[in-house]
Amino acid sequence: MKYILLPLIAIVFFSCSNRKEQKITQSEDYNVYLKSETNAKLQKALNNKEFWSKRIGEDTSKITGVTELASVYSSIFSATGDVEQLNISEQLYTKAKKLSAKNKDAYLRSLAHTYISQHRFKEAKKLLDSAYTYKDNRYETELMLFDVTMELGLYKEANSYLKKIKNNSDFNYLIRLSKWSDYQGNLDEAIKYMEKAMQIAESSGKKQLKVWSYSNLADFYGHAGRINDAYNYYLKTLKLDSDNAYAKKGIAWIAYSYENDTKEANRILDSILKQHKSPDYYLLKAEIAEHKNEIKNVEKFQKQFMSSVAENNYGAMYNTYLIELYAETAPQKALSIANKEVANRATPETYSLLALAQLKAGQNEEALHTITTYVEGKTFEPMAQYYSALVYKANGENDKIKPIKKELEGASFEIGPVLTKKVAEL
Repeated sequence: MKYILLPLIAIVFFSCSNRKEQKITQSEDYNVYLKSETNAKLQKALNNKEFWSKRIGEDTSKITGVTELASVYSSIFSATGDVEQLNISEQLYTKAKKLSAKNKDAYLRSLAHTYISQHRFKEAKKLLDSAYTYKDNRYETELMLFDVTMELGLYKEANSYLKKIKNNSDFNYLIRLSKWSDYQGNLDEAIKYMEKAMQIAESSGKKQLKVWSYSNLADFYGHAGRINDAYNYYLKTLKLDSDNAYAKKGIAWIAYSYENDTKEANRILDSILKQHKSPDYYLLKAEIAEHKNEIKNVEKFQKQFMSSVAENNYGAMYNTYLIELYAETAPQKALSIANKEVANRATPETYSLLALAQLKAGQNEEALHTITTYVEGKTFEPMAQYYSALVYKANGENDKIKPIKKELEGASFEIGPVLTKKVAEL
């Protein structure tokens, strides 16, 4: 799925005709999850919000209440996509950190987790480095330091933390080992470790761990061309968490990218948008409209995305998408955002976006330097590969395009019909 955050190159190619012939999704499997008028997770979070707000009352110096309330606002954000709830959570965790006299590391980790959600990765790492100076609970800090160093492109440092937390029977280690395998482009290993983590989650009986492992395993199966398995694991996710927007979006992607059923994909997305505010759903609707050659709807949904981002305090959370959009319409603006994004997280993927912006701004040689220095041979992510191919083509290095084109043709499900068509034109 193009907008999933676990990018891999799939090795199985499905032609458009095969997508039409092979029907996997069945609306009766998931209709019950689309028709729900109530959001159970949201209602639970709102009840907790009321409880802890009353417990605190006017005395906002009660650190336990402040911390619990911060967690509640984070849960509301997760259930609705309303970024203001996340920002309130940040404010409360900041206050808790200042109030704390004991367990300082725990409050630093909680605030760092919020920063990660806001894509403030450098600030998160600074907090975690501080938390690591405390001798207690270093394991929990090491887990998060692995996560944030991966986001920052500090792969050697990330690997050092991975070695420190090594435990082949531990869920937290296995999911990170799976992510490391993903980064290295080893899909079979990534799936193997995620399946082991899933088994541990099932043995534990903990719903949250099962939901997490099912939805992430579904992503991996999709990347591997195991579309039926991906579908079944999205359903397993929804069976446990009926409001899980991520799993619903995964099924919408299968309907669109694999089955070419744009009507069903849009129906699923429309049901998500009734309860979840994340702007990126509009971009998927725009892509579907582009596939159907509905230019007015493309513009309509892109404008809805831009308005949603502009009207809310998302910070850097949607910079990737903004760079892609502005590269076509306002390349200098895209270049400005891309430079900020690279400063925030210098990964091969963000450098590929910088190269795209440079290319669209007419800086062909600069774009080539960016690709050859910071992207080439350093990522298996399809979009980075595609942007690299565009840069190579603009600079006449056509010999480098063929292997990329071959790889991307094998990732047709992940990149979707629109980009698959563009790949064919490389």
